[in-house]
Amino acid sequence: MVHADHNKSKNSGGFALIILGALMLFLAPNIYPEMPELGIMGLFGGLIIGGIGFYLKFIRTRVKKE
Repeated sequence: MVHADHNKSKNSGGFALIILGALMLFLAPNIYPEMPELGIMGLFGGLIIGGIGFYLKFIRTRVKKE
């Protein structure tokens, strides 16, 4: 079909992952101040989740076009 690629959904959830990662990055260390290891895990988790979302939203589409 000629229009098969045109009709595909381009919503991969990347923007939601970026928002979730940013929330984890900023809120997790403040929610658990008495347990610093959970704050550090939340900090790294936010970076990883935000990085995956950034890749899905911006990088993957540019690599496919080239």
